[in-house]
Amino acid sequence: MRSAELRPIRLEDYTPFPYLLPTLDMVVRIGSDSTEVETTLGLAPAARAAADGCLHLHAVAMEVEALLLDGVPLDARRWNHADGVLTVRDVPADPFRLTSRCRLDPSSNTSLEGLYVSGGMFTTQCEAKGFRRITPHPDRPDLLSRFTVRIEAPRALAPVLLSNGNCIDRGELDRARHYSVWQDPFPKPSYLFALVAGRLVAREDLFTTCSGREVRLRIFVEP
Repeated sequence: MRSAELRPIRLEDYTPFPYLLPTLDMVVRIGSDSTEVETTLGLAPAARAAADGCLHLHAVAMEVEALLLDGVPLDARRWNHADGVLTVRDVPADPFRLTSRCRLDPSSNTSLEGLYVSGGMFTTQCEAKGFRRITPHPDRPDLLSRFTVRIEAPRALAPVLLSNGNCIDRGELDRARHYSVWQDPFPKPSYLFALVAGRLVAREDLFTTCSGREVRLRIFVEP
């Protein structure tokens, strides 16, 4: 298996992905037994469309429970998940949104890729090919997306919920669970995605830039 992963990738074999992916919206629902990930990919056919009319996404070590195309559930005959690849047939020729719902088991993930539990904390490692273990995705460094990520978790299990960018919302779901929403204003490749949920404390300070702007610094560390 490792020898197959280490096959050389040659420049002459490069072909652009047939779709653009400007936006990605993700909801990560962390549980004590398993984690549900719901992701909506905003896709638009590129100049070079897929010849077979299919969308091929990496989807490793996950159970794909449902797919929706522009909010409408896809018939199981239109998609197939096998050998770490999710294939969706007869995708539109116009921009569309593909929503996937999948289930992970971070506590049993010993690959040190994707989403896993380490020292009681949920954490991610996506470089270079770990994002495909979190949600169905092309997982290529040449595709840049603006990420919006909502994390939900039991407060007792993960009182601090972090991801890339700026925290634009947070609150309580019920007495036991809470959430936070993170939005990264800058397009980034999937291998730069990061999520941490667990018991952390923040060390805070202020920094004044040369222009006189005051910036709040928050560094999260284990207690």
